[in-house]
Amino acid sequence: MNTGKTVSRLGFVGLGRMGMNMVDRLQHHGLHCVAYGRQPATRQTAAATGATTVGTLAALVAALPAPRAVWLMLPTAVVDGVLAELVPLLQAGDIVIDGGNSHYVADLRRSAALAEHGVRYVDVGVSGGVWGRERGYCQMIGGPRAAFEFLEPAFAALAPGVAAAARTPERAGAITAAENGYLYCGPSGAGHFVKMVHNGIEYGLMAAYAEGLNVLRHANAGNQTRTADAETTPLEHPERYRYDLPLAEIAEVWRRGSVVGSWLLDLTAAELARDPQLAAFDGRVSDSGEGRWTALAAIEEGVPTPVMTAALYSRFASRGNGTFAGKLLSAMRHAFGGHVEKQAE
Repeated sequence: MNTGKTVSRLGFVGLGRMGMNMVDRLQHHGLHCVAYGRQPATRQTAAATGATTVGTLAALVAALPAPRAVWLMLPTAVVDGVLAELVPLLQAGDIVIDGGNSHYVADLRRSAALAEHGVRYVDVGVSGGVWGRERGYCQMIGGPRAAFEFLEPAFAALAPGVAAAARTPERAGAITAAENGYLYCGPSGAGHFVKMVHNGIEYGLMAAYAEGLNVLRHANAGNQTRTADAETTPLEHPERYRYDLPLAEIAEVWRRGSVVGSWLLDLTAAELARDPQLAAFDGRVSDSGEGRWTALAAIEEGVPTPVMTAALYSRFASRGNGTFAGKLLSAMRHAFGGHVEKQAE
């Protein structure tokens, strides 16, 4: 057994866009990783960070001192399959960390299942995206408190640190973990529960920026020729909508001193500067589950979340999931009023 009180070597499974960058950051901050990758090219990239690389989970476990700690950075759909292979290789007292966007309900099930083997399960909601290697990762952590304390050097290495934001004026005294960018939120599932709501808020913020900029984009509606027929609502005051607004510049000016300034707006401004018409995108917006789970939790708690829920529905609509409802509306208008469906211009 390792007589140290904190983790000295961390196993890492999942070397995708975020996972590889996390290994690189951990290595850079002095916490050695044993990285598992099936593909030689992936192992080669991980090895370039200084990590030890292995091609099997058995080799990963063998390369770690007890108590072993293995961080999974995987799509939630494949976590159970990896756990089925990994857990029989572990011993009582070892720790598995799920840093993906798993549903907290799955955490409760997995935590109970691993406990039967004496293995501790820690859920970590990670925010930072592909920029985390340089900026650091905000982490929301759930699971046994003792496991959190054992893993704290890893969380601290991944976190942005207190310099990432100005200190809240009302705070005084010692710098807390939250001020460094990571937080122990409570027992199993708490970390992913907080991350779930974090992502629900993210949906709402993204939708607000997108909708607002879309209103600005169409502020020249008064300059457009509109069909005059029974199926088209006339624009009553076209003189009020004759603005051809520079969206990229508006996003840029909002970044400076505006109350709606944020890192998300910084990224939006960069995309608009690169491609003002967003020609590279079709507008089909995916969701990985957290917005849905937030809406479900809000319903079960009896808490109103109209903004986040509407943002989730807008993503469904972007994928054409409302098309049949639109067809039904057209059919009903035709049935009761003889309205002929107007073709897109």
